[in-house]
Parts: sequence; C-alpha cells; structure tokens
Amino acid sequence: MRKHLILAVMATATLGLAACNSAQDQAEDKAENQAEAVREQGEAKADAMEDKADSLDPTVDGVDSNAEQAMEDKADAVREQADRKAEQIEDKAEATPQ
Repeated sequence: MRKHLILAVMATATLGLAACNSAQDQAEDKAENQAEAVREQGEAKADAMEDKADSLDPTVDGVDSNAEQAMEDKADAVREQADRKAEQIEDKAEATPQ
C-alpha cells in the first residue's frame, strides 16, 4: 500500500512538472523520481529485515546472535543494492544527450 502511494505521489509530481520543463528536464526528473522510489523501497525492505533480525535475538545484551547478525548483514546488502540501482538510473539519465 505504501509503495503504491509513494509511486502515485511521485507520478503526480512528475506530471505537474512536465508542463514547465523541457523534454530532457522531464526525463531527468522522471529518473530522479524512479531512483528515489528504488531507494525508498530498498530502505523499507531493509528495515523490515532488521526488525525481523531483532526478533531473532530478544535479549538486550549488546551482543547479536549469529542469526541476527546474518540478517542485519543481508539488510545492509539490500540497502547497498538499492542505492547502486538508483545511482545507475540517475547516471543513465545524466548521460542521455540533450
């Protein structure tokens, strides 16, 4: 639900700006919005994974269990992957000739 709401808001914002911008600006704005959506989705997924990791080791002793640490490592990887994908989207838009 949240994902759909974010995408709807971004689509509306992109359409609103489309009337004012050149085609290149529109493409860059669209790519920027797509990149932000990718980052937000990756962040949400990683946060959920970290919440699950916390439930794997309910003891608050400052020491993570192996299962908790492994899940947190996976969450970090999800964030990094989403960020790389978002950067690729942005780089591709910037490299497009005007």
